[in-house]
Amino acid sequence: MSDWVWSCEGYDPHAEGLRESLCVVGNGYMATRGAVPESQAGSVHYPGTYVAGVYNRLEDVIEGARITNESLVNLPNWLGLTFRIDGGAWFSLDDVEVLEHRHNLDLRRSVMHRRTRFRDGEGRTTTLTQRRFVSMASAHACALESTLCAEDWAGSLEIRTSLDGTVENAGVERYRQLACDHLDAVGSAELDPETILLEVETNQSRIRVAMAARTSVTRNGSPFRPRRELRERSRWIAHDLALDVEAGDVVTIEKVVTVFTGRDRAISEPAAEATVWIGRLPSFETLLGRHVKAWANLWKRFHFDMTDREETLRTVRLHLAHLLAAVSRNTVDLDVGVPPRGLHGEAYRGHIFWDELFVFPVLNLRIPLVTRSLLRYRYRRLDEARQAARAAGYSGAMYPWQSASDGREESQQLHLNPVSGRWLPDPSSRQHHIGLAIAYNVWQYYEATGDREFLTHYGAEMLAEIARFWSSIASYDHSLDRFVIKGVIGPDEFHSGYPGAEDDGIDNNAYTNIMAVWVLSRAQEALGLLPDQSRAELLDRLEIGSGERDRWDDISRKMVVPFHDGIISQFEGYEQLEALDWERYRERYGNIQRLDRILEGEGDSVTRYQASKQADVLMLFYLLSADELGELLERLGYRLEPDLIPRTIDYYLARTSHGSTLSAVVHAWVLARAHRHRAMDLFVQALDSDVADIQGGTTAEGIHLGAMVGSVDLLLRCFSGAETRGGRLMLNPLWPEELGTFEFAIRYREHLLHLQISGVEVSVRSGAGSHPPIEIACRETVAELWPGSSVEFRL
Repeated sequence: MSDWVWSCEGYDPHAEGLRESLCVVGNGYMATRGAVPESQAGSVHYPGTYVAGVYNRLEDVIEGARITNESLVNLPNWLGLTFRIDGGAWFSLDDVEVLEHRHNLDLRRSVMHRRTRFRDGEGRTTTLTQRRFVSMASAHACALESTLCAEDWAGSLEIRTSLDGTVENAGVERYRQLACDHLDAVGSAELDPETILLEVETNQSRIRVAMAARTSVTRNGSPFRPRRELRERSRWIAHDLALDVEAGDVVTIEKVVTVFTGRDRAISEPAAEATVWIGRLPSFETLLGRHVKAWANLWKRFHFDMTDREETLRTVRLHLAHLLAAVSRNTVDLDVGVPPRGLHGEAYRGHIFWDELFVFPVLNLRIPLVTRSLLRYRYRRLDEARQAARAAGYSGAMYPWQSASDGREESQQLHLNPVSGRWLPDPSSRQHHIGLAIAYNVWQYYEATGDREFLTHYGAEMLAEIARFWSSIASYDHSLDRFVIKGVIGPDEFHSGYPGAEDDGIDNNAYTNIMAVWVLSRAQEALGLLPDQSRAELLDRLEIGSGERDRWDDISRKMVVPFHDGIISQFEGYEQLEALDWERYRERYGNIQRLDRILEGEGDSVTRYQASKQADVLMLFYLLSADELGELLERLGYRLEPDLIPRTIDYYLARTSHGSTLSAVVHAWVLARAHRHRAMDLFVQALDSDVADIQGGTTAEGIHLGAMVGSVDLLLRCFSGAETRGGRLMLNPLWPEELGTFEFAIRYREHLLHLQISGVEVSVRSGAGSHPPIEIACRETVAELWPGSSVEFRL
């Protein structure tokens, strides 16, 4: 099997949800799950099409409390295509003898192929092959080609091709008892004998959505005009096509679809646009050719190759294909963020969390324009973050842990524990460290691109307002002669408070405190990089005076960091919590990733124990080099002892349940230097987290984009040792010998670079151009690289 093809053999109803998520095709504007076109949503299949940024808010009453949830909306199913023979039942895999069934996702071209051969109850044998894609070249177009071969029968064939707006958001079982019907009917029409139109509207956000579908037929390679009949009902329209076939006949149905929404730019209105463009779009094959060219250009930017590691290479390419299905050049003009489950399903309701922290590093060095656009999603919601800070009694910008359409806090007020069946208060909004992630992303984008224009007009303002928030939430403790931060939740998530006050947050989370110091320092640095006039204007507009910046500097030198027993404490008092009997819980429950749910089901609380869902303190070692961390601690008056990092890693690794797919990514990264074999094990776990569905069914609700891209980044930055810092590309490879030779492409400060790394040598080649040279450092050696030249470093 090619390392460019992801294959799924056989028909297993229990595995269809997983396959549908892994076989999504998309283009950064929209994506469609890999459900078979004849299917309806149910316990086996879940067709879903999602357009980035199309949200709707619904209201429920749970245990007397009125709550609202905003969701990324499952839009009308454009795939709908089924058939029947001689007036029998419409085709279903569950009603026939499946002789052969295979799906191949062509990763190079982002085309999903399906081949099914079956025998029905009348003994008739039929072969069905299909190809589908969501066009990377034409953002609003998608297409399905279906070919039927009547192997040993003759009779009447009836084909139904539909646009179905009766869909609901029902892809996540634990959400199904909540309101899920987001669409209202607007209208439908037959535009011409081959084309139908469906228009719906979200029932709260009032976003119009229009789809037009053009269906044509060939029989034995020649155009054919079947008998047609229009079918319509509310939110649903179809063409029924009828023809007679002989044994051996091959019938091909080509369905081309346009999708527009009221959020699109440069349109009159969605239905008019869908109508115009369905007439302009070419045939399936021509549209496919353009799509394939667009993907070929993308793969040049995301070039990645390894020797003798076909399975690893295939999985990496699968992950990159899913990244580009969720965000691509088609995302640039959209006002959207990065949903942690991509555009692949409805888990987390399509909200935007901190997962972009694991996605942007890969984008920064390949299609930085996309990162810039995604960061502007945060900038546009800066005023909402300012208002949230003011409402909480703080200054600056307090970004929400979960964001969607307008930047308000979208974290649930209540969440369901599926173990106990109880609805519980959700204190997730205390995860203010989301602002630290946003600031980090802004700075890393600047480091990778040198984009002063972005820093001047957007980035510095975000950094300053986030710094302002941390300055205002920090308070001075006279007894310590240091600043403290109280009442927050760190990345761990299990510890939302102390025992007996589980929802009140914890104090002096080490990750939060240290990264707050980092933000305060970077905000000062960013302001210093601005042109004098721009800096003066920004400081005047934000009313930031010298006294406020002096406070930033003071906090950045006197923030408290908790320690115990020669390691960094996760938060103040962590070491006083009870030790958990990990073996007993593993023996009793097997999978204890969601230890919080298990303990709550027992009437206990995870806040009583030294137990973490995912990396918390260790996130410091993921985001910061040892040198950077040492500089920050020294600035604070602490010393980074030589054994502090490995001791801290070992301590928390033994106390982590890995309840998030991101956990393996971070732990593999921080173990790469001291425990390479353990790091490789965790790298494989991270790489397989979705393809093996290690969380027991969650991938069917949407892939975990942060873990997918983070596992690729382990190769691209961690094992390669690539880092952008201080205006220099730095390389310090830790490349495992078992991975052979590795080559990849990046874009750094306008240079298109091709890197090749082995256990003994690193070579870097720059494409031709007229841009200035760059500096590349490999361990102790620094070289200047001009366009069109190359450098080599011996390891």
